[in-house]
Amino acid sequence: MARRVSLPNADDLFRATSEPAVRAVPDPPAAAAQKGPSGRIRHDEKITVYVTATELMALEQARLTLRGEHGLVVDRGRLVREALHLVLEELESGGEDSALVRRLRE
Repeated sequence: MARRVSLPNADDLFRATSEPAVRAVPDPPAAAAQKGPSGRIRHDEKITVYVTATELMALEQARLTLRGEHGLVVDRGRLVREALHLVLEELESGGEDSALVRRLRE
């Protein structure tokens, strides 16, 4: 005799279970948002950056170097956010003499 599998009906699949936990995170002041990298938090904003194959390999190599030689396990997003923070901090403090200004003028 063949056994029949009992599947849930649509009401069971789409029933309301409970209120989802809403995590209210206040927006930081603009000055505080620029003072340090965000680290491991939920990020609400997203950008897309296109890189060459060589740049992507360099980014991966940096990530693997951080892991292998320094014991720091970071993903590419965190690595890019940290690098961005360093560049923007140096631009703020160095202005015209910053490496970013010099490189963009080349």
